[in-house]
Amino acid sequence: MQPKTEEFLNLLLWSADRLARPTFRNLTDSYESWAYRNGLMRQVATLEQQQLLERDASAPNDRLYRLSAQGRLHVLGGRDPEERWARPWDGQWRLVLFDVPTGQNTQRERLRRYLRYKGFGCLQKSVWVTPDALTEERQILGGGKINVESLLLLEARPCAGESDPEIVAGAWDFERINRRYARHLKILDERPGDTLRNAAGAKSLLRWAAAEREGWMEAVTNDPLLPGRILPSDYLGQQAWRRRVEVLGDASRQLRTFHRP
Repeated sequence: MQPKTEEFLNLLLWSADRLARPTFRNLTDSYESWAYRNGLMRQVATLEQQQLLERDASAPNDRLYRLSAQGRLHVLGGRDPEERWARPWDGQWRLVLFDVPTGQNTQRERLRRYLRYKGFGCLQKSVWVTPDALTEERQILGGGKINVESLLLLEARPCAGESDPEIVAGAWDFERINRRYARHLKILDERPGDTLRNAAGAKSLLRWAAAEREGWMEAVTNDPLLPGRILPSDYLGQQAWRRRVEVLGDASRQLRTFHRP
């Protein structure tokens, strides 16, 4: 998806006071007109076809567009942070252990990329852990021949005094994760606060919005979004999320002050 389209979806996400079910008609007519002239509205038909936007099919002349559930999830980075933090955990750790021969480096790196993408933590180079059920992984491997000497999936609990916080600290680099969230918090504090009196002010806010989205995506896509009960005590992700909702709500109201001469 093109960066300008991503920016448009991001703008739509925070065009309402809360990050819930925002609509493009929440913007003022003057801002919408200006946005149209700058090419943002050209993406609407395509996004509707991709089911990222939706509107009332019974009112074809209504300009009320809404982010679909799929669209909202896309803008948030593919996962809803609040849902991920609030999910229950049964106390079981799931482990993926593998021993891929050195002659199959491509397959080994592909497996590591997959596990990293799915939010697994790396305890060792060939031992990866997650608090979530391995439903998808079992489906992927269920149709193939099982070789326990090469790949093994386990459900386990620590039995030698290891604590869950120790496992979390060993599997994920939360110092690095927190640094990304700290950068994002800094970007949030840099939002242009002036009333939008002209196109230059609106463009300044849009530039900030692009930087804010980039900072958020860098942080959240590298965060496993663990269940709340096992998050580190100094974790910044939830603070950054709450601050983001607050700042984007302010930016939404700021947009509505825009009136192009």
